[in-house]
Amino acid sequence: MEKNLSEYISLSKNIDELKFDKKIKVGILSSFTLNGLDETLHVKTSELGIRYQSYISGYNQYNQQILDSESDLYDFSPDITFLILDTRNFFGDSFYFSYNMSETERKSLFEEKFSQLKNLIEIFQTNSNSKLIVANFNIPHYSPNGIIETKSEFGFHEMIEEINKKLREISKNFNSIYIYNFNNFISKFGEKNVFDYRQFHLGDIQITYNLIPFLADELMGYIKPIHGKNKKCIVLDLDNTLWGGVVGEDGFDGIELGHTANGKAFVEFQKELLSLWHQGIILAINSKNNFDDAMKVIREHPDMILKENNFASMQINWNDKAENMKAISNELNIGLSSMVFFDDDKINQARIRQEFPEILTVDVPDDSSQFSPLLKNMNDFNVLQRTKEDQNRGKMYAQQRERKTLENSISDLDEFLKQLEIKVKIKKSDQFLIPRISQLTLKTNQFNLTTKRYQEEDIKEFSNDPNFEVGCAQVLDKFGDNGITGVYILKKNENFWIIDTFLLSCRIMGRGVENAILAEILKSAKQNGINEIKAKFIPTEKNKPAENFLSEFGFEKQDDYWIYKLNNDIKSPNHLKVEIEK
Repeated sequence: MEKNLSEYISLSKNIDELKFDKKIKVGILSSFTLNGLDETLHVKTSELGIRYQSYISGYNQYNQQILDSESDLYDFSPDITFLILDTRNFFGDSFYFSYNMSETERKSLFEEKFSQLKNLIEIFQTNSNSKLIVANFNIPHYSPNGIIETKSEFGFHEMIEEINKKLREISKNFNSIYIYNFNNFISKFGEKNVFDYRQFHLGDIQITYNLIPFLADELMGYIKPIHGKNKKCIVLDLDNTLWGGVVGEDGFDGIELGHTANGKAFVEFQKELLSLWHQGIILAINSKNNFDDAMKVIREHPDMILKENNFASMQINWNDKAENMKAISNELNIGLSSMVFFDDDKINQARIRQEFPEILTVDVPDDSSQFSPLLKNMNDFNVLQRTKEDQNRGKMYAQQRERKTLENSISDLDEFLKQLEIKVKIKKSDQFLIPRISQLTLKTNQFNLTTKRYQEEDIKEFSNDPNFEVGCAQVLDKFGDNGITGVYILKKNENFWIIDTFLLSCRIMGRGVENAILAEILKSAKQNGINEIKAKFIPTEKNKPAENFLSEFGFEKQDDYWIYKLNNDIKSPNHLKVEIEK
């Protein structure tokens, strides 16, 4: 249940910022009053364990702040900036009197206004490393042309639509520019509910106070991915969640799935889940049920949309659901904080909330027809960049189950690793790999020597600097392609190199891939006449799996660094193949 604005304002006054180790700096530029948005974002970020700092431009001062290279905005140096402009303000009197203009004049007005906006975006891009989220323009139901709007050549609505279209094109050309669909926000809640003429005339308030928390929630969809606070796994119950009824009592033929109104609602819900799976969201099952009964439905029911290969983990048993959540987390090697729990049973919801507050436990409605809309309106699965690895994540985790089956059938680890037929392709950073490299630095916690976090702009800067080398590793085996799962960043000096970043996705830990990558780094350094490699291990709460990696490889501790003398033999695992891509 969304809190009201006064609750957010009250809560924002009592936040202890010192207890948060992560922080985000947010800039808010607007052409109208957005009272309460800052406080609401403050509370919502704190709920994620993020320290919030903000810069709010003065009323309708966005132009001055962007155009002046020495403005307070640039001095603040935000991580993310929202630019939210009102259609009325942006078009001025033309908003009301466009019917007095010819088609040519309206096109000229469009060119002028879009040029101004494009110029602001480009100047901001030049002066700041911040991500810029530009709200598109609301297309009002009103038109000064009345009922002949649709017959007008380049009419009032078309003019706004064209600007929104051009904004989308700009965002495709800049990695750090995103378009927030403000027009959709208005449509979702209804223009008459969002816009109050009395408030507008009193203080240029374009959004009613009761909807500010909902606007903030949508903007949080851009903030969450910056610190990896978006979710990547949905854990689902079965009975009365993926289908209607209880299969153990109602039987295979008695459950509701397809045909009936209720059955159709479950089919639609499954389709939405499958859509998320295709976008890289992991699906898992946590169900108190007879395994054979449940699997018969999953494998054989003609209206079952989700199939066995869509689930990365299936905990179908009579165990405590909290126990099963731990088992899923361990099996997939993902943190509980990256999981969403979807179960119709209120008692199960309460159990998981109590045991694992870090899991997002959904307050599932009683009406199954609302499952799909609820899922659609969740902003927890948003990403700022979708990589090939993201899209294939669901498939990759299904392949992981096959690897686990093979591992369980072989008692000898060395034999298991040989049978995997692992191939490691080491690649230098390029424009196509930068988003994935950045993504891995932002979200990899366990096998990560330093846990340094880098945005795409940072990786691009390193890649273009001759004193740095940015590389990554693609890992394949007999079951499929794991994608880009390893990253290293080297700082090169004349006599020694420093490993700035070295990380490996948790999906492939324990297969010797990390040793193979490091061995190739050392070989390259030796070939370039380098005497030693320096590295650091910076311990965190989560990177204990990497704690002994350097010492076990042969690095020796000297003051703040671990040192590897390149006159030593370089160990490289022989159960896998390594390819160096130029």
